[in-house]
Amino acid sequence: MYRITGADGKEYGPISADVLRLWISQGRANALTRVFPEGATEWTTLSQLPEFAADLAAKAAAPTQLPNITSTPNVVDVLAADIMARDYRLEIGLCFSRGWELVKKHFWLTVGAAFLIHLIAGAVSSIPLLGLAFTYVFVGGLDWMFLKLIRGEKAEVGDAFAGFNLAFGPLAFFSLVAQLLVALGFVLCFLPGIYLGVCWMFFTPLIIVDKKIDFWPAMELARKVVNRHWWQVFGFALVCGLVLFAGGLLCGVGLLIAIPLVKAATVFAYEDIFNVRTPSSTLTTDQSDLGRLS
Repeated sequence: MYRITGADGKEYGPISADVLRLWISQGRANALTRVFPEGATEWTTLSQLPEFAADLAAKAAAPTQLPNITSTPNVVDVLAADIMARDYRLEIGLCFSRGWELVKKHFWLTVGAAFLIHLIAGAVSSIPLLGLAFTYVFVGGLDWMFLKLIRGEKAEVGDAFAGFNLAFGPLAFFSLVAQLLVALGFVLCFLPGIYLGVCWMFFTPLIIVDKKIDFWPAMELARKVVNRHWWQVFGFALVCGLVLFAGGLLCGVGLLIAIPLVKAATVFAYEDIFNVRTPSSTLTTDQSDLGRLS
């Protein structure tokens, strides 16, 4: 797996060698493109990787810079096809067991940040429209903090508010559009609301902040990938609901643990599905993984 830096300065990936070869053939990557192979210790250029020498030679006339791939119409198809090709299996129990270990390891940070974000988001939600738009801006920031912890990176409470500076626009538009469409699905026939909610609400904010994709392409990527094993993700959603319900039964105090546990399990599920983190993998160490980006 590889991560690359585009001419726009943004980082993309992880992607497989086949996807990277496709981008080379399409002129989206060239010999000067900065790349970080999985397991490496530093960035290099594609010209330094022998496995892509033949592809670069065949594309000798390619542009010297990588365009912004988020503006490419079929970027969602490319990413979705790569995930579909390797397929995935969502191990619900393993997601929660790893999530519990993460919460225990970073107890005060995860519990404190989750409580603070939900407290502020709850207060903002009382403001019509503004609350609707800000819901997943808060969620995206909290997702980002948990993603950093899972990847062994240093994280702090301020990272839980990263949705406001990393991807405020896409997250706000997603929050408005997705919630309105899901609500419409419930009103019209109920089942479409359930289907869209499962497809969109768990992983789209993570895709937006992690892969730097705009809100609608991110929604499409989430829908296409989740649709492959929709019932598995639906089962995961049910377990999340049961955990939150059980937390609420303990005079609400149990939610202090249930909310960060569900969040950690969700981010582990995202890594297993979208970033080729195998279900058998364990928590990373505190040492920063230089290959983990955005």
